Amino acid sequence: MDNKILSTHKNLQVIHEDNHLIAVNKRPGDIVQGDKTGDIPLSEVVKEYIKIKYNKPGNVYLGVAHRLDRPTSGIVVFAKTSKALPRLNKLFAEKEAKKTYWAVVKNAPPKNQDTLTHWMKRNTKQNKSYANKKEVPDSKKAMLTYKVVKRLDNYFLLEIDLHTGRHHQIRAQLAAIGCTIKGDLKYGSDRSNKDGSIHLHARKLAFIHPVKKEEIVIIAPPPNEAIWNACL
Repeated sequence: MDNKILSTHKNLQVIHEDNHLIAVNKRPGDIVQGDKTGDIPLSEVVKEYIKIKYNKPGNVYLGVAHRLDRPTSGIVVFAKTSKALPRLNKLFAEKEAKKTYWAVVKNAPPKNQDTLTHWMKRNTKQNKSYANKKEVPDSKKAMLTYKVVKRLDNYFLLEIDLHTGRHHQIRAQLAAIGCTIKGDLKYGSDRSNKDGSIHLHARKLAFIHPVKKEEIVIIAPPPNEAIWNACL
């Protein structure tokens, strides 16, 4: 067993688990699925956790249904059974899971509460998305609703409900109204966070369980860090 996986697995924060699903509170910097960096993905850490907890021989089944950007934190749900995965995929694809995010921004938004609609165009070379006020070729409609829930000394805490799920949607849409997320250099923040994180956190997820058909509501505490602690 890889010692790196083992040490990471000890830091794993499981916030919901049943026979079919497991939800973890992703730390900033963790990747959900393997990529070209070769860093150990969260999916492998969760598999190791299941293997050790239930003393499972052989390979552990784990299905990835959705992702979070690497510098963000918060809820990631995995399927533990092949029965749950296609249903979970469908749930996310059809926007039947209600996602609520927290974002810490430097500037006050124009309104205390608003729904933003943009046309998002993705630049794969830059791994960046651009929020346009009008439809442009190859763009996709993006909508979110935000409200200011707390005013900190130098920052504002926004609560965001996503209506669509576009690439870097919250980051690009908030930047488009002059509210870049703290630490998000890619979208215009003047400085990075020391740990490479950005202050965007997948706070709450509500959905009907794909197998049990009962409502599940999962809430993830933000990272243990001074500004996030001031938000609580």
